[in-house]
Amino acid sequence: MKIGVALSGGGIRGIAHAGVLKALEDYKIKIDVIGGTSAGSMIASLYAMGYAPHYIYLLFKRYSKDIAALNTKPILSGIQSYFFPKKKTLTGLKDGEVIEKVYNQLAARKGIKTIEQIPMPIVIPSVDIAQSKEYIFTNQIPPKTEDSSQYITNISVGKAVRASSSFPAVFNPCLMENHAFMDGGMLDNVPVYEVKKQGAKKVIAVKFDADPIDENSNLMDIVMKTIDIMGSKISEESLEMSDIVLNVYTDKVGLLDVEKLDHCYQYGYDCVVKNIDRIKEVCKKE
Repeated sequence: MKIGVALSGGGIRGIAHAGVLKALEDYKIKIDVIGGTSAGSMIASLYAMGYAPHYIYLLFKRYSKDIAALNTKPILSGIQSYFFPKKKTLTGLKDGEVIEKVYNQLAARKGIKTIEQIPMPIVIPSVDIAQSKEYIFTNQIPPKTEDSSQYITNISVGKAVRASSSFPAVFNPCLMENHAFMDGGMLDNVPVYEVKKQGAKKVIAVKFDADPIDENSNLMDIVMKTIDIMGSKISEESLEMSDIVLNVYTDKVGLLDVEKLDHCYQYGYDCVVKNIDRIKEVCKKE
């Protein structure tokens, strides 16, 4: 019986997914199919290429500050341009080239160039904002697919991760041919359905709960709350398809709060430990 995991977006909190995968390995839960959106795609792609969860955690510590090197003034400008496009051309703060470059380099270490060369079945959602349509980057198109044009296999690993992770107002759209890709969380924050279509009989969904907003909340806290609300609503139907949902508590870690990577990794690990009896029960059923 194939076991799949579907990893949600969540900014820096996404490193918790590596903690989840590490704990699953420690408890001998074998993962056969993986999917991830936005930050989830960052973890999913590395795992599918053969990187160990703890090493993924170390890679995040190495590269996260380069990816998240932003400042407050451009953030305000980027958010303004997103909500008021007539006043200013739609642009984000970064073009995402750092993400693409880093992931292509990491893929090359495994002898991988395009996503179709990844050995483990993988799905990475993104949204073409020009077409208002979801696309899935994957190494195999599911059988009996009515619209195969929705699936893209001939794309570099770095480009796929960059496209899925292009968070509005933080990153520019990821351009490819006639596409303008942005964060997959806008339509599919926890890709349970696509993981099932890849043959997984049981799917573990991993997501983050929205943190409360109070008088101490800053601009990025509000952005995180907004995306969490949007992602939760969008994911309701998808989560109902999963066999177990792990809600990882991350104690108000911000979208780009790189100083809390260690905590997030541990939060993910601890979440599996607390739910291991339920996970084992789900995974042993035929």
